[in-house]
Amino acid sequence: MSAIFARIVAMIGAAMILMRRFGQGPEKPAIGGAPIIPEAKAQRIPTLKMPTARGWTDGHTPTAAPGLKVNAFAKGLKHPRWLHVLPNGDVLTAEALGVDGGRIRTPFDYAMYSTMKRAAAVGKSPNRITLLRDADGDGVAEERHTFMEGLNHPFGMAMLHGTFYVGNTDGVVAYPYSEGTTHIAAQGRRLADFKPAGHWTRSILASQDGKKLYVGVGSLSNIAENGFEAEEGRACIYELDLETGRNRIFAGGLRNPVGLAFEPTTGDLWTVVNERDGLGDETPPDYLTSVKDGGFYGWPYCYWGQTVDDRVLQNPGLVASAIRPDYALGGHTASLGLCWLPAGTLPGFPDGMVIGQHGSWNRSTLAGYKVIFVPFENGKPSGPPRDILTDFLAPDEKYSYGRPVGVTIGPDGSLLVADDVGDVIWRVTGA
Repeated sequence: MSAIFARIVAMIGAAMILMRRFGQGPEKPAIGGAPIIPEAKAQRIPTLKMPTARGWTDGHTPTAAPGLKVNAFAKGLKHPRWLHVLPNGDVLTAEALGVDGGRIRTPFDYAMYSTMKRAAAVGKSPNRITLLRDADGDGVAEERHTFMEGLNHPFGMAMLHGTFYVGNTDGVVAYPYSEGTTHIAAQGRRLADFKPAGHWTRSILASQDGKKLYVGVGSLSNIAENGFEAEEGRACIYELDLETGRNRIFAGGLRNPVGLAFEPTTGDLWTVVNERDGLGDETPPDYLTSVKDGGFYGWPYCYWGQTVDDRVLQNPGLVASAIRPDYALGGHTASLGLCWLPAGTLPGFPDGMVIGQHGSWNRSTLAGYKVIFVPFENGKPSGPPRDILTDFLAPDEKYSYGRPVGVTIGPDGSLLVADDVGDVIWRVTGA
């Protein structure tokens, strides 16, 4: 019976997508510092559209921008999501799938679960961190070791002063580390507890002085539909003081802040944030923004500054205090990965931020499914985005070869990209 309901929901959803497209072309992407954001149109039936996961075969790879080339640094992984480079040059990747969302209560829940399963976005999670070593320096990791296992949906990683930190979905745990080791079996020391599930990723970034960790914690729901109490301690970035052991909310109102990076000239913390669903293909856009200590960025009450979401019981004081983000990245691009790219790292690219756009599942015309670059000058975005890797998505949008997530600078100065559908770590260099 549930399968029949799911088919009905899928058919209705497909009809709604056609209706939303009828009589109009695709909306112009809401991108940049002053985007044109279409008027919100609340959807009674949410858009549900996602390509079938296909993977990469027969030497097929993403397309690198002119002047760049791409090769597989490591293949045959299991849903690699995030990356970290150890001081000795070993590359770590956190392999995990999302936390089980619980009981399927409605036909739409079933349709969404079935769609996500077809797109390789749900399933049994590996819950491990794998170490990759390119000992001969040829750009391909010939050694592979299980660095840690039995974790609780690991994601963020950091290394400071002989201690390795892991962001599990339920908190941050510290482990002793010896340089060159290929496996950690020691019992961890818990530093902070977070509510699991919902937006389950827990990214980690060490402060520039090595005294603090910043941790991204996403919301449980889309717009606090389970109540505000369920969202306490969520939709924010935490600051963990490693000397005192105390933690606090550094900034809030960030629906799902994932990638974290510092801009080196100002020292400002930046993040990429996934915005809310159900208001249109480009409304509101995901965004890249600097993060102010004590700042509030709108969720769930409003978006892009003081644009009120009237589906939510309002708090006028918080709306008035909401900070407008710095740079729009387009609607529902699922911008997750973030790292600083110094000028000259890739030929022809100035200073700026690299962003892994995982790709949409909730708009009538798919978006994202690529790795982009946003140039910076004087500590701020300074121009339109440029593509680095594209063609993770088939032209007809029916299937995806891969979906980029985490990005980082490799030990040899290359750009590394985790692809959780292709089960590959890609390596980008000059051609």
